[in-house]
Amino acid sequence: QVQLVESGGGLVQAGGSLRLSCAASGRTRNTYPMGWFRQAPGKERELVAAISWGGGSTYYAEYVKGRFTCSRDNAKNTVYLQMNSLKPEDTAVYYCATGPAGGSRWYLASYDYWGRGTQVTVSS
Repeated sequence: QVQLVESGGGLVQAGGSLRLSCAASGRTRNTYPMGWFRQAPGKERELVAAISWGGGSTYYAEYVKGRFTCSRDNAKNTVYLQMNSLKPEDTAVYYCATGPAGGSRWYLASYDYWGRGTQVTVSS
């Protein structure tokens, strides 16, 4: 079992920044990738970014490249998502998730463990 807890969400004006944190506990797997997802009202969850704990690789959705940065601190079992130049379109509940990797694209892993999410609201 793995428990994930997101924090760092809040209300910010367009162009501002937030840093989200995801703290993992329980039976963690440092070789599992950690993904950041978001879900806006009425929309499906989408993968925003991911980081490979074992390999040090990162993935970013095209619409956040150059604005978001995913990093890790394995000693703290924590993953971060630094979000800069935020846009109203970024408003969503942000989730972190982890699970076994697989397939040709490592960041499209089966994410079995999810946090409860943290709200990010970007005002215009």
